[in-house]
Formats: sequence, structure tokens, C-alpha cells
Amino acid sequence: MTRFWATVSVEASMARGGDNFSLLRHLLALAVIVSHAFSVGTGVGADEPLHTSTGFSLGEHAVNGFFAISGFLVTMSFVHRGPLDYVVARALRIAPALIAAVLVCAFLLGPAMTILPLSDYFRDPQLWRFIQATLTTLKSTAPLPGVFTESPFHFPLGTVWTLKYEVICYAVVLALGVAGALRHRVVVLALVTGLVAASLWLDFLHPEAGKGTQTSIRLPLIFLGGSLLYLYRQHVPFNPLIAVGLFAATWLVAGTPLYHTLLFLAQIYGVLWLALGAPVAMRMPRADLSYGLYLYGWPVQQVLFVFFPAASAAMMIAPAMVLSAIVAALSWYLIEQPALALKGRLMAVRDRRIAKA
Repeated sequence: MTRFWATVSVEASMARGGDNFSLLRHLLALAVIVSHAFSVGTGVGADEPLHTSTGFSLGEHAVNGFFAISGFLVTMSFVHRGPLDYVVARALRIAPALIAAVLVCAFLLGPAMTILPLSDYFRDPQLWRFIQATLTTLKSTAPLPGVFTESPFHFPLGTVWTLKYEVICYAVVLALGVAGALRHRVVVLALVTGLVAASLWLDFLHPEAGKGTQTSIRLPLIFLGGSLLYLYRQHVPFNPLIAVGLFAATWLVAGTPLYHTLLFLAQIYGVLWLALGAPVAMRMPRADLSYGLYLYGWPVQQVLFVFFPAASAAMMIAPAMVLSAIVAALSWYLIEQPALALKGRLMAVRDRRIAKA
């Protein structure tokens, strides 16, 4: 018990060996699937768990957790790898699986689910607009011709919109790193402070602003908040009482303009404490299915709704998780793992060229 309640730095927590990052990523991806089970059949986001009580769905809370973890790990990646390795690693982690998911939806799921004759399906410009819009602008509302036309949501890849913010945040870390700003942590502290101020300004002075405006502040704030915890890892204390205190304060200010901003800060600290500060670190298999679960959970649930439109949300959760995990495993072993192996080979070739120079 003494160890559980003891206060240690983030750096000391990292040094102990073992973490829960992989476990949390998988749990967060599954939380997104659970969340969408409640809205995919109704088309109403407010039907998702926690939306009424917290102002955000379970899926949105899970995305917040993803961004806090990503900010921490991606910043650590740049610090340890440098810009070239960083760019290659980020590109090979995100792009191959995304491209594969778009092509799978366009050329396998679409032809199987469309109500159009296949000749009309493949001639329809909407097919090529779907591929172009999803891959170039990460548009998550692009439909496929004749697919899911009777469903509340017509689009097959409803979660890729968050990747736009993820890529922007990657670019910000790259720019800060190349400019040397990551060595001067106060620059990142100033950015996070500015985003906190922007979040408070929005809620105090413009509470009528839409969710999109809030999201454009929320996700960068949480991502860079994770970055900040890594950069100040020697000085930031980890203690479960701090996490409990932050969430208790968030609950106390619910309904006030302080609520959203304090919630975001509590989630940054809380999810990273669970990843590094929790007394038990769970060992996970080497296969990382979290990205595949996130990409394919939505189309799997869309297909399930077509075949079982009367099924309740509770009935949809288990089959959606199982089928999504199967597809995610295929994505990992056929696409993602080979791409990550390619990264190692590319870096080895570079190192040999440098050694010969």
C-alpha cells in the first residue's frame, strides 16, 4: 500500500520497467466500439453512454485518452529518434493501415453491401470521391454508392476524422523539434497555457460555440498536455491522490465554464498515471490491434446494423468487438506489422550509408 500511495516523478515511473500503454490503447479502442453501438442504429450521438451526464460520449472520452497517450509517446519518439526516424515511424504507423482500410471498404465491403448493380457501383464517381476524400482530407462522412443507404449514418469509415487532428499534432511536434523548441520546454508550456486559455475563453464567453470549435481546441490541448508531461517528466509527480483530486474538482465545477477545461487536464493526468504510475503493469501480446479496432469497428457495426436492424445496443457490442478484433488482427499481421518491419530495414540502410560516408 505504501508503494501505491507514494509520490514519484513521471521519470521514476518510466524507469521501473513495464507500462500499461498497450493495454490502455486496446481498452480505449474497445470503448469507442461500445460507444458507437448506441448511436450507429439511431443516428443520434446523444444516445451514446455518458453523453448526458458528462457532455461527452464514451467514445469522445476514449479519444481524449488516445490523444494524451499519443502526445506523450510521440514526443518521446522525436526526442529519442530525431526528425528523420520520427517522420518514417509516424508515416508507416498511420498510412499503410489507413490506405488498406479505405481500399477494403471501397473494393470489398462496398461491392458486397451496395444495392446497385456492380457495374453501376464501379462506374459511380462517388466511389472514387470516397477514396480521394478519405485519403487526402481524412473525411469521415464520405459515402459509398448504394451502401448503407437505409442506415442513419451512410458513411463506412466514421472514425478517421480524428486522424486529421492526430497528423496535425504530429506535424506540430516535428516543427517544434526541428526548431529546437522541445529542448526549451517553456515553449510547449506556453502553447499548452494558450490552449487552456482558449478553452476557458470559449466556455466563458462563447458557450454557444459548436462542438467542432471545441474539438479544435480540445484535442491539441490534450495531445500537447501529454507532450508536456513527458518533457517535464523529472518534475511532475505521479500520485493517485492527485488524479482523484483532479476528477473530484472536475465533478465539483460541473455545469460551470471551468468544467470542460478541468476535465481535459484531469484526463491527461489520469490516463498517463494509469499507463505509468499504476502499481501493476500488465503484459500484453506483441500484436497491437488497437489501431485496427479503431479503424474497422465502425464499418463492422454498420454491417451488423444492416443485417440486424432491430438488435439493441447491448446485443451489438459483443459481436462487434469479436468481428472487429478478427479484422484488426488481419490488419496487424498483413499490413501494420510488415510496415513496421520495413521501418527497421529503412533505418538500417540509412545507418549503413552514414557509416560508409
